[in-house]
Amino acid sequence: MTRLSTRIKTLAVAGALLAAPAVSQAATWSDTFIGYRYGTDFREPNNTKDVEKHILQFTHASGYSVGQNFVNLDIFQSDKADPTERGGSNGATEFYLTYRHQVHLGKAFDKSLAFGPVKEVAITAGVDLNTKNSPVQPRKRLLVVGPTLKFDVPGFLDVSLLFGKEWNHNNFGSVDKEIAFDPQWIISAAWGIPFNAGPVPLKFQGFANYLSEKGDDYNGKKTKAETLMRASLMVDVGQMAWGKKNTLLMGVGYEYWRNKFGNHGIQGVDVDAPTFQMEWHF
Repeated sequence: MTRLSTRIKTLAVAGALLAAPAVSQAATWSDTFIGYRYGTDFREPNNTKDVEKHILQFTHASGYSVGQNFVNLDIFQSDKADPTERGGSNGATEFYLTYRHQVHLGKAFDKSLAFGPVKEVAITAGVDLNTKNSPVQPRKRLLVVGPTLKFDVPGFLDVSLLFGKEWNHNNFGSVDKEIAFDPQWIISAAWGIPFNAGPVPLKFQGFANYLSEKGDDYNGKKTKAETLMRASLMVDVGQMAWGKKNTLLMGVGYEYWRNKFGNHGIQGVDVDAPTFQMEWHF
C-alpha cells in the first residue's frame, strides 16, 4: 500500500469517527451533496506558476435536537504546475477533511439566548486533516474550539471566534520534520443566503477565515496572519428546470487567500482564483 493511499484511508476512518455523533442523535434536518469546482489561477507557496485544479467535494450537514454537524471532504487534483515531485509531470492530489460540531446553548439549557440580530449562541469544536503527495508532503492536523453567534437571516450566517492549535509535517529535502505551531485565534464566518433576482432563484454562500500568526515556521521564520475566503453565487437550476429546490445548483465562485499557510515574502502565497462550481444535493 502506498504512503498516499495509507493517508487517504486514515482520513476516511477519521471522517467516519468524527461523524459518529450525528448518528447517535435523530436528525431534525439533513443536507448532503456532491460538488465540483474548477479554476486555473490557483497558487502554491514557492511556486511562480498558476495552477489549474479540479476539485471534487463531498459535504454533509445535519441538525439534531440541541446542535448540528458539518463534514466536508475536498479532493484537489492539480495540473503539472503543482507536481508530485520536483520537476515531475504528474499533478499532485490533496485530500482535505473538515469536521465541525455545534452545541446550541439555548436549546441545551432550554432558555432563549437571542439578542439583537442573533438568534442563538453555540459552542463549536472540530478538526481539519489533510494529506498531499507533493514534495512538501504536508500532514495538517488542526483542532479548533470556541463560541459561535448564529444570526437570524434567511438561510444561515454563523460567526465564530475559535482557539486553534495546528500540527503539520514538512519535507524540503534537507528539512524533514514535524512541527507544532503556536496556538492561534481564528475569526470564522460561514453563510448560505437564498434570494431571488426576479424569476431567478439564487444562493450566495461561502466562508471566510482570519487566522492570527502561529509562531515560527519550519525554517524559524515568523508566520504572519492569514486570510482565506471562498464565496460563490449559485443558481438553483433544479428549481427552475423541474420545480424542485436545492437539488442542482450551478454558478461561479472566487477564492481569495493572503499569506497562504502563514507564509509571506515568497512567491505563490497570495491567491485570486475565479471558479466554476456545481452541486448535486440528495
